[in-house]
Amino acid sequence: MTYVLTPEQVRERYGPMFCKSFLTIVDEERGVAQIIERCVAQGPEEWDAVNRRRTKGVITNVDLKSGAIVMDAVIGERDISFGPVQIDTGGQGIKALKVEGDEVRTTWYGIAGASVGIGACIPQCPDVIRTEYPDDFKIGGAHRAHVDIITPKYVRVVIGVDDTDTKEKGASWVTSMRLGTQCPIGRFIEHRIIQLNPKAPNKTTNCCSTAVSFAVREEDIPALVEFATEFVRKESYSDDTVITVYKGLKVPKALQDFGWSCKTVLYKPEDAIRAAEENGVQIISVTGMKGVIGAVAAIGCFDMGEEAAGIPEDFE
Repeated sequence: MTYVLTPEQVRERYGPMFCKSFLTIVDEERGVAQIIERCVAQGPEEWDAVNRRRTKGVITNVDLKSGAIVMDAVIGERDISFGPVQIDTGGQGIKALKVEGDEVRTTWYGIAGASVGIGACIPQCPDVIRTEYPDDFKIGGAHRAHVDIITPKYVRVVIGVDDTDTKEKGASWVTSMRLGTQCPIGRFIEHRIIQLNPKAPNKTTNCCSTAVSFAVREEDIPALVEFATEFVRKESYSDDTVITVYKGLKVPKALQDFGWSCKTVLYKPEDAIRAAEENGVQIISVTGMKGVIGAVAAIGCFDMGEEAAGIPEDFE
């Protein structure tokens, strides 16, 4: 038997805790998911990251990025192992991640102090819908506990932007940052500045494109794209502005290769259009089409981290 608590009820029972944000993003076509969690302090994030890597389960990778724990996972169920860490030290992990309609269910296990995190901290985050507890649930001490945390199902949408500025006015990275921070639809996740070929003849100054990603409900994607298009149109100083749209947690390898090669190769617009068509990228002409190469490359390079911001010789 189980009992169910809302975030407000968890807070009333255990007192205020520390989880600021908890998003579950899924890519059902590829069978993968991503969980992004933010805490009020770095210490719990570091401890959680180490322990969740150790226990594995459905988690395939854990990174600490921009004040958040970013966990890559598979959709499904896998055994967890606390390894050498047992009651003396504690441990925490996710055994299952399942999509149920417009919700995501994650099944968490924790030992000792880690049971506080899964039983009291995450469940009272406003992003959580509800948490299901077994009748014998006990928190803290030497107890081994598990809970099911149910959250809204989000998908990731990446929006690339290029050619919004002139030599006298504007900066595309500023436009995309404003888009991310001011968009009322979905949740702003990440911002990237993508360095392209500095020898491009039509560049303004640095030859950079840019992109932002959002966690958004599937049904809200059209509204997000419409808002982004009109926002960038109003912010642009250029007659050649393009935005691109990609849905998913995994950028195709062919698109990554195209984005990386844009740092050294001078392509024609039709090359970028073909790469977009072959890899599920939507192209939107906002004020023109000359920005299409950079806007497509921005999607291709989006998950490259620091490499997105540099050119190949920076990493030799």
